[in-house]
Amino acid sequence: MRKNAVIQALLTAGLIASAPLASAANLVFCSEGSPAGFDPGLYTTGTDFDAAAETVFNRLTQFERGGTQVEPGLAESWEVSDDGLTYTFKLRPGVKFHTTEYFKPSREFNADDVLFTFNRMLNKDDPFRKAYPTEFPYFTDMGMDNNIAKIEKLDEHTVRFTLNTVDAAFIQNMAMSFASIHSAEYADQLLKAGKAADINQKPIGTGPFVFSRYQKDAQIRYKGNQDYWKPDDVKVDNLIFAINTDPSVRMQKLRAGECHVSVFPRPADLENLKKDPKLQMPEQAGFNVGYLAYNTEHKPLDKLEVRQALDMAINKPAIINAVYQGAGQVAVNGMPPTQWSYDDTIKDTPYNPEKAKELLKAAGVKEGTEITLWAMPVQRPYNPNAKLMAEMLQADWAKVGIKARIVSYEWGEYNKRAKAGEHDTLLIGWTGDNGDPDNWLAVLYGCDAIGGNNYSRLCNKEFDALIKKAKAINDQEERTVLYKQAQHLLKADVQNTPIAHSTVYQPMRKEVQDFRISPFGLNSFYGVSIGN
Repeated sequence: MRKNAVIQALLTAGLIASAPLASAANLVFCSEGSPAGFDPGLYTTGTDFDAAAETVFNRLTQFERGGTQVEPGLAESWEVSDDGLTYTFKLRPGVKFHTTEYFKPSREFNADDVLFTFNRMLNKDDPFRKAYPTEFPYFTDMGMDNNIAKIEKLDEHTVRFTLNTVDAAFIQNMAMSFASIHSAEYADQLLKAGKAADINQKPIGTGPFVFSRYQKDAQIRYKGNQDYWKPDDVKVDNLIFAINTDPSVRMQKLRAGECHVSVFPRPADLENLKKDPKLQMPEQAGFNVGYLAYNTEHKPLDKLEVRQALDMAINKPAIINAVYQGAGQVAVNGMPPTQWSYDDTIKDTPYNPEKAKELLKAAGVKEGTEITLWAMPVQRPYNPNAKLMAEMLQADWAKVGIKARIVSYEWGEYNKRAKAGEHDTLLIGWTGDNGDPDNWLAVLYGCDAIGGNNYSRLCNKEFDALIKKAKAINDQEERTVLYKQAQHLLKADVQNTPIAHSTVYQPMRKEVQDFRISPFGLNSFYGVSIGN
């Protein structure tokens, strides 16, 4: 075996909305939207992960704060077999699950909890899965449902995963939000009570914050976990998410001292925020891409020429100027230039509305043809203003004879309907999760991701074979060759139009100490404190 042992009272809702912060024991986060639920395995957005995976839960492995390096989490160490197919995790002893008004654990975290968490995702006949039928988009998009052959409990604190094929990113994948570990004991309690769905509304984990209550579109409250296995990471008594979809309102609250940390400022507000002596404004290049997906199952988007026409009819520089206002760069590929294996030899198709008209005419598309253009209702790291972007796309396409009707839904509904393929074209995007190319090419564009994050619903077998072959190789240079080939196929298919990579800004009060910007677009408050 080759060893890889890495080595005062809560504010009321009215106070949050109207008065400055009263106690350093409270940390208030002005978040951008309501989570769809609190079971990380069910979701794919940062809004959902912030509300549960980064607060309530832990994983076997975890990423260092503010970085991409993997370190021990609920597993103290792990060993990988020489053939790369077996991973044996030694679990951390003495870890306690949360005690709440709805659950009091009788034992500490052990192997049974790991088995419940992953068997529920693997086995559609699992009793809990039958009681609460759900899908696990990340798990299936990444092909883990097919690649994990079995999971074994060797003893109370040892678990072994056996894979069918080598997965070069397996340890990184285990640190991702979807792999958050649930309490098997709590699941049994819910099953017996006939309330299995409560696992998504009343979460129980081992994380740094204990869920207290949730009011949709208003707030989420957590208490600092006094029994956390890493006590130095819990530095506030109460964590409060104050939910505000309007970026102007979020920034007003931040400047007024009604929250400590916020997200996604409008590009137009950046200069004034930077000048405010009460604020700090760290920034970094975004590990993200904002893009437009074409649903290739809908006519006329099933024709390559039509997708090519719509792609070249888009004036990307104009969008970058108006929507990102200097806080972004034109995207060419389906992943950012900072991702290893990015192919910088690939060039964008030039903006050419006249050629677009010719292609549409040759494809038999009549002038005035109508399609839907879906625009996100919330800001994301990769797109600060989807409504404005949609309006600009609408105007670009009108010039070539295509009528785009802009559609939007509440964020959770938007994602649900988009995964079901209801859209014609869709504004969406991605922030990397684990630093591996597979997290872009397979999760967003692979055949296994149709019905998940492959919003184009196109399955190119040649592309899919390349990325699966690359995932089964440990040598990074060999993987890079295959990923570059795959990027050329992706570009040729025009299943999407990459639009921009944004710069990420994280506005916060001066008194916030040791907050780290996550390269994965998440907001983590463990290890964060409030000074004077």
